[in-house]
Amino acid sequence: MYVRTKQGGTRHSPHSYLQIVEGYRQNGRVKQRVVANLGRLDELVSGGDLDGLITSLARFSKRLKILDLTRDPDVTQCADKLWGPILVFRRLWDEQGLPQIIRQLAAGSQFRFDLERICFALAVQRLIQPGSDLAGERWMQSVAGLEGIPRHQLYRTCRFLAGNKARIEQELAARKRTLFDDEAVDLVFFDTTSTCFEGGESPLRRYGHSKDHRPDRVQIVVGVIMSRAGWPLACEVYRGNQADVKLVEPLIKLARERLNLGRVILVLDRGFTSRGNLAAIVKSGLDYIVGARLRRDKVIRAEVLTDTGPYQDVNENLKVKEVKVTGKRYIVCLNPEEAIRDEADRVKMLAELKERLDQRRGKSLVGNRGYARYLQVKPDGMELNAAAAEREKQFDGIYVLETNTALGTVEAAQAYKNLWQVEQAFRDLKSPLELRPIFHRSDANVIGHVFGAFLGLRLKIALQQRVGKAGLKLPWNQVLTDLSSLKAVHIRLDGTDYTVRTDLQGDCYKILQAVGVKPPPRIKSENQDPMLCHDHT
Repeated sequence: MYVRTKQGGTRHSPHSYLQIVEGYRQNGRVKQRVVANLGRLDELVSGGDLDGLITSLARFSKRLKILDLTRDPDVTQCADKLWGPILVFRRLWDEQGLPQIIRQLAAGSQFRFDLERICFALAVQRLIQPGSDLAGERWMQSVAGLEGIPRHQLYRTCRFLAGNKARIEQELAARKRTLFDDEAVDLVFFDTTSTCFEGGESPLRRYGHSKDHRPDRVQIVVGVIMSRAGWPLACEVYRGNQADVKLVEPLIKLARERLNLGRVILVLDRGFTSRGNLAAIVKSGLDYIVGARLRRDKVIRAEVLTDTGPYQDVNENLKVKEVKVTGKRYIVCLNPEEAIRDEADRVKMLAELKERLDQRRGKSLVGNRGYARYLQVKPDGMELNAAAAEREKQFDGIYVLETNTALGTVEAAQAYKNLWQVEQAFRDLKSPLELRPIFHRSDANVIGHVFGAFLGLRLKIALQQRVGKAGLKLPWNQVLTDLSSLKAVHIRLDGTDYTVRTDLQGDCYKILQAVGVKPPPRIKSENQDPMLCHDHT
């Protein structure tokens, strides 16, 4: 049944009449019959009879009664829970096969709680509301499906993740095997960062070179390995005093034994460059593209950078050329815009140095590495080193790669440039996911905490890829904000529990659609009354 208007009255005095009409079938044809004539529409509206009729009918509608109840200021037992992000991340979590992997690994263990659910909770907390475990425990009480998780279960789950990290990575890599055909060449990117702690040293937490610029705190080193497509394959946690140059052999073992990768090319930053490392990579059967240390390598300074061959234009910010010296292949990359900035910075620095030297403040400059290269000590004091300043011009806008691959010059240069994907992953781990600071005292819990953040990173990248494929150009904060507008309001009416979905705001519906999640019904009961499941977005 439905309500319709029908025109009536005279030509000079037309009126609209309100009717309740019922549709029915007769001999295979759809017909309508009038159930009731309610009267003239203008009189019903002006006299208030229409509002009274609607209110009276609404008393018999469960759906409208519940919606009206949620707006009643006298209702005190009405709580909302975060719902949108959980629906999306749960779908992506399931698609990666993590529930099956975790349950298989936990089979036979003495866990008296839903371990897989808490693994998921740890990952999404890093994405949505990163913080301490105490803050996480409180936050989970406000999230649909994550309520009632005590802190000691979070700690036990961290230890489980630490002990099973390698096997989970193996299983995840096996499910992504289509990315790596043993007969194909693909790129693997690797980089490290450090993250600091409060407290003292442990076998894992050590004082070392701090990329956080906090040498006063103990730290760990975290490495992430990623595919060409920007997909995180594995992460590793190393001692805080471990130097990058010592991590290549463990990386080779990780690629070969744990991830079972085929013929790949390792793309590494210059911090990993040493002759021993390159020899180890070649011995393992892998290829490499690595950044070279310009100022420390005499061959690069004397022969590679002095090569007079022409550059090949790649784009307005990149020119490349190949130089071979004593059997080694180098690729010189020039960024013209960066060259202009480097020259301007050097001119400015030299002017500042000259001014300070004129003021006889040269001794205070020796400890600054940036300044020191332009100074020379004389018997009567210090002066600018004009020859050093001239030599620095050859490095303006330049970086050099060394590689043993058969990739074209342009392709190899672009592959190295894509190392930013790993750098972005670290920014995600240390900013939106807030990997640091870590408050765990147990090293096992620290590793589990890091791996939980890594699993969260996989969910974030999976969602960004889906949103991008759907043509939505949304910053990450906007994605989370729009998803977070979808909440579940739990109420109890006449002894039955109901969940009312809030309105979808912004691009929430499009994001749900991109991931393949159907918006929940506006209202559903504990017994899922089909009369309440009709959805309106």
